[in-house]
Amino acid sequence: MSAEEYRRFLDAKAAVAPQGGIIVTAAELNPHLKPHARVAAQWAMAGGRRAIFSAFGLQKTTTQLEIMRLMLKHHGGKALIVCPLGVRQEFIRDAQRYFPDEYALGPRFIRRTEDAADTGLYLTNYESVREGKLDPRSFTAVSLDEASCLRGLGGTKTFREMMGYFEGSGIYRFVATATPSPNDYIELLAYSAFLDVMQVSEAKTRFFKRNSEKADHLTIMPSKAREFWLWVCTWALFITKPSDVDPAFSDEGYDLPPLDVRWHEVPSDHDATIPNRDGQPPLFPDSAIGLVEASREKRASMATRISKMLDLIREAPDDHVVLWHDLEDERRAIKAAVPATVEVYGTQDLEERERRVLAFGDGEIKYLASKPILTGSGTNLQHHCHRELFLGISYKFNDLIQAIHRVYRFGQTQRVRIDLIYSEAEREIKRRVEQKWLQHNELVRQMTAIVREYGLTGVALAQELRRSIGVQRQEVSGRAFRLIQNDSIEECTRLEGDSVHLILTSIPFSTMYEYSPSLNDFGHNETNEAFWAQMDFLTPHLYRVLKPGRMAVIHVKDRIVPGGINGLGFQTVYPFHCDAITHYQRHGFAYLGMHTVATDVVRENAQTYRLGWSEQCKDGSRMGCGMPEYLLLFRKPPTDRSNGYADEPVLKAKPESLTPDGRVIPYDYDAGEVIPGTGYSRARWQIDAHGVQRSSGNGLLTIEEIQSLPHAEIYKRWRAESLSHIYDYERHVRLGEELERDKRLPSGFMLMPPHSRHQNVWTDVARMRSLNMTQQSKGRELHLCPLQFDIVERVINQLSMPGEKV
Repeated sequence: MSAEEYRRFLDAKAAVAPQGGIIVTAAELNPHLKPHARVAAQWAMAGGRRAIFSAFGLQKTTTQLEIMRLMLKHHGGKALIVCPLGVRQEFIRDAQRYFPDEYALGPRFIRRTEDAADTGLYLTNYESVREGKLDPRSFTAVSLDEASCLRGLGGTKTFREMMGYFEGSGIYRFVATATPSPNDYIELLAYSAFLDVMQVSEAKTRFFKRNSEKADHLTIMPSKAREFWLWVCTWALFITKPSDVDPAFSDEGYDLPPLDVRWHEVPSDHDATIPNRDGQPPLFPDSAIGLVEASREKRASMATRISKMLDLIREAPDDHVVLWHDLEDERRAIKAAVPATVEVYGTQDLEERERRVLAFGDGEIKYLASKPILTGSGTNLQHHCHRELFLGISYKFNDLIQAIHRVYRFGQTQRVRIDLIYSEAEREIKRRVEQKWLQHNELVRQMTAIVREYGLTGVALAQELRRSIGVQRQEVSGRAFRLIQNDSIEECTRLEGDSVHLILTSIPFSTMYEYSPSLNDFGHNETNEAFWAQMDFLTPHLYRVLKPGRMAVIHVKDRIVPGGINGLGFQTVYPFHCDAITHYQRHGFAYLGMHTVATDVVRENAQTYRLGWSEQCKDGSRMGCGMPEYLLLFRKPPTDRSNGYADEPVLKAKPESLTPDGRVIPYDYDAGEVIPGTGYSRARWQIDAHGVQRSSGNGLLTIEEIQSLPHAEIYKRWRAESLSHIYDYERHVRLGEELERDKRLPSGFMLMPPHSRHQNVWTDVARMRSLNMTQQSKGRELHLCPLQFDIVERVINQLSMPGEKV
């Protein structure tokens, strides 16, 4: 393939969301809407699959109504808006106000697929979709209002149902929410996956460091931060005020009054603290330990917090106040303390819930008590209320910020006061909430700045994203080595044919990770097919430069596919090594077999959450097994195929080639003299070549022997014993159980893994001896599956001779 073809391939890899929508003219837009809402609808229509992150009160509801109206006009069929419970009245009111000709009665609310006709706009709630009553695939276009339901990537039934309905379909789809969570990148990746912009696995690979000890713990790479936000702006529009969309648009009326946030700490009940596992009570109660402890602390401090709530209400007794809580017991306590409170809770009839919320919004009710998760999204409470009181706090920042903006939004004319009550044990929660609030503000600042800089056409954004193509070539050489940093495809074109004695590489595992910010990187591919398409540029050159009869050794590992991505609801395995074998065979290499490199399943579970002990006990049918790594062995056929020998064979010295004391004569780089290979006796060959390894018959370690040993010594002794003695599975289990009983069985790694005596299964590879460790120590990118130096040394010693080019 030519250099021009390769350049076109790289250009196509730039992270730009595809355009797949309908172009509408300005004359077609609803003149009753604000200018920024009309432009946002026009932008979303052109994309076909887009997200609108519009600040509270900026006509997010009417923007969705306009998108659906235009979709029905141009495409026909029927359209659907999915919204949270209690929000439908907002859509009906806005539709009647701004679209009197089309929606005089407002969009019709339905709960089942059969309730919809062949045309028209409909509303439904997330529960109807999640419970399978309504199938969104029967609609031309679908918009998810308050789409933060997608936040629980793969972990919620709502997300799995939505992905299952839409994956691979041609349905136009949109998401609209006011607060994408800036501290949880997974939420943004979930929106991207739902919109078919980029799969989660590819986005993780392209933009984030991966934590090899904890799955889905993402840290954006500093070198990729700007590219990430530029990419998000190709499919998501952030609006905090009209001028964000176009500087010519007026912000009049959108300047909100001051926000007065007040934190109130109450003392914890120190007598109620729970002793630790050693029986010692902590000096201070700490709800930051976990969710269970946090819930326990809330119950212990409830009376104190209720008392503080009453004090705050008495400061302005005429004010209407929203009283937010998390626990049902808190709701009942609020009602007992303030009898005038009207409650909204989950087991209420939906119609009654909506009636109460609307009555408070219209000023008919003075105190409203509810959970943020129930009433904190979509409702407009700003016209008769400027005070909100949170009886407690939690780590759920999105619920907090959504609830605050039920009152602090466009149309509010008074200073809004927010009172947050927390106990002294919840100081860490308060600190985390404040940190997330700052991150939220920074996210909004970055996104709106990008929109102002590049506009909404996407052309300038695409040009900026393509600037990362190319690599600055660097070369360093010394005695017996030459190191080159460059695109491997471009570099291999410069190598002479039949000039390399051995090829050894750990190729990127498709879209799993990357090594650099350049689009030339093989990790920058959206799909497995795209990855192998780029490999098609490289592998022919590898075949060309390898000497006839010599070997290419490729290190690979299969990949886990999350249940939310494969649509099955449970994790499966992509057999990457199988595709690798097929790929190299297609380019002329002969496949000779593989070495299996055993891995630690305990550490692997920390990376994938797939092999957990608890999950095995819940349902063993969901479990797979540990994922070993493989060394695939390929050979370029020799020129003379009559005997199969390489043009330059890899020689092993028999004992007579050794010095009298059994040592190999070292290679003399100055004189250029070498004794090929190492001493290899006939007896050793006969034993190594045999497929069966006999045991000495000695017993395994005893329980008494291992109880007093340190972990490092146990691991070493266990390996030595298990390779030389008869294996007993039940004995192996009992040894581990005894260590567990003594609380000495670690949960972070496998102390006594099964070891193999088979020559093609390597269980003694030092997992920590890798370039990855030196990168980590310098704060560079962390990769999940580095190539260990043990493997490199073995392959070079076995398949090449001193002085050859590897």
